[in-house]
Amino acid sequence: MNRKKFIKNSILGIGLFNIVPRHVLGGNGYTAPSDQLTKAVIGVGMMGKGHLTYPGARLVAVCDVDQHHLQQALDITGPDVKGYTDYREVLQRDDIDIVHIATPPHWHGKMAVDAAEAGKDIWCEKPMTRTIGEGKKVVEAVQRNGRIFRLNTWFRFRDNFYGMGTPVKPIKKLVANDVFGWPLKVTINESTGFNWKFNWTGLENLQPEWIPEDLDYDRWLGPAPDKPYSDHRTHVTFRGYWDYDGGGLGDMGQHYLDPVQYILDKDHTSPVAITADAPQQHPDAVGSWRRVEMTYEDGCQIILDGENRDTNAAFIEGPEGKLFRGFQSDIPNIRRLAASLPDPEPQVTDFSQAVKNRQTFALNEANGHRSCTLVNLGKIAVRLGRNLKFDPETQEFIGDEAANRLINQPMRAPWKI
Repeated sequence: MNRKKFIKNSILGIGLFNIVPRHVLGGNGYTAPSDQLTKAVIGVGMMGKGHLTYPGARLVAVCDVDQHHLQQALDITGPDVKGYTDYREVLQRDDIDIVHIATPPHWHGKMAVDAAEAGKDIWCEKPMTRTIGEGKKVVEAVQRNGRIFRLNTWFRFRDNFYGMGTPVKPIKKLVANDVFGWPLKVTINESTGFNWKFNWTGLENLQPEWIPEDLDYDRWLGPAPDKPYSDHRTHVTFRGYWDYDGGGLGDMGQHYLDPVQYILDKDHTSPVAITADAPQQHPDAVGSWRRVEMTYEDGCQIILDGENRDTNAAFIEGPEGKLFRGFQSDIPNIRRLAASLPDPEPQVTDFSQAVKNRQTFALNEANGHRSCTLVNLGKIAVRLGRNLKFDPETQEFIGDEAANRLINQPMRAPWKI
């Protein structure tokens, strides 16, 4: 239900006024009356169950289409938390500030748009959306409704960045001060510390199975195409199917690529050329791939080396120097040099404070959409098995209708954004 429908129903006097979200009534500048925000988690399987508690927010609702998952979450959280099987009922509650979306990715775009329209702030798991078109819709809805959005990958602002042995901040400082020269090539492979998880591949020729009694499979599919139930399609192994995610690239891509986008100062744009080297892909099941190269207009490149072909590759290579795994470099005293350089602009990294103060979070709908676009560009190139040209402004492929059809994929009726 969008804002207009909420208000219209209230005016008509059909008893819905008491569930108009507080954010809608209070306007975009609404701040919670207490220091403790309230939240709901939609999707309480493996990932969602790990986010039932975090500082600054009190859980009041959980939602899942699997009764087993739902009951497990309720057993953990206690009697003050209410359970739902339809996320739309959660969005109608006026006492919820934050909605945490921890479903499979084929639901992320639809739920995030609906949450923004219902006046909720949003914490969304990665990848942000399954398609580029859905990402554009999320950006529009969040900004139109004045919501605060957080994408749940955090390496651009905290923790050691995989094989680099350091947080991203010192790397950002080195690149921002042109230590390695320009343009740069970034290689993401096993040798530089990144595992592409090709175990997240699908099974071909799945046989139909009986749907478990505790799973609402039709609602689990939601906007995805109607296909016979198989246990391997759902829950943990859903990542191996194009309809729901994109294998290891979909699972790990935004963790790996969002910090690279930040390091290269590309939060506002996207590559213009994508090349792919991959076996022919099955139309349903995601397979492996060998190499994807993405090139920006200024010549910077991101290399996704799936088969670890470049065993001696630097993580960052420029005309003036290289940075290798473990923060090693051919430039002397690289750690001391990084420490001496000015810090990048500060970021808002406390989501609860961002919500209370109506501040843009460090990884938000706009830059999150751009880094998710990197993931989706790679998925489309691998899936089609050919090189692509992309316009970062229109966010469409140039001269390739088949690729553009994968930007805005139809949703199964009655679901739509």
